[in-house]
Amino acid sequence: MPTLAIDLGLKRIGLAYSPDNKLALPLKAIIRKNRVQAAAAVQSVIAEYNVDAVAIGVAIGGESEEETRRRAAHFAGLLKLEIPVFYQDEAFSSQEAARLAKGRLGKAKDGRLDSLSAMIILERFLERKCANLFG
Repeated sequence: MPTLAIDLGLKRIGLAYSPDNKLALPLKAIIRKNRVQAAAAVQSVIAEYNVDAVAIGVAIGGESEEETRRRAAHFAGLLKLEIPVFYQDEAFSSQEAARLAKGRLGKAKDGRLDSLSAMIILERFLERKCANLFG
């Protein structure tokens, strides 16, 4: 089942894709101009990659959990999806993405770090899914 992960930000939306629920690949991030444009761009990616499920990063357990869940649910509603939407803990995914990049991306504001963060969110989602199957 092809899966798309979303690292939802106010300026950029990081995306990552798994064609087989094993491999997680960062995609080109979306530079967010407004929520309608951002939702349309994500819908286009979902259609292009024939995605069967979406995992949206949410800061679970932190002070901002309620706010990030609300924003994620609102954005998912804008997508008008007829496929399952899951929420995955994104705690420290941005810091982990920065460590993975190890300064190779500089201070790029093009969304590459956001998509690396989405890749980490997707890897966590796939690990959780696998654990639920065998655990």
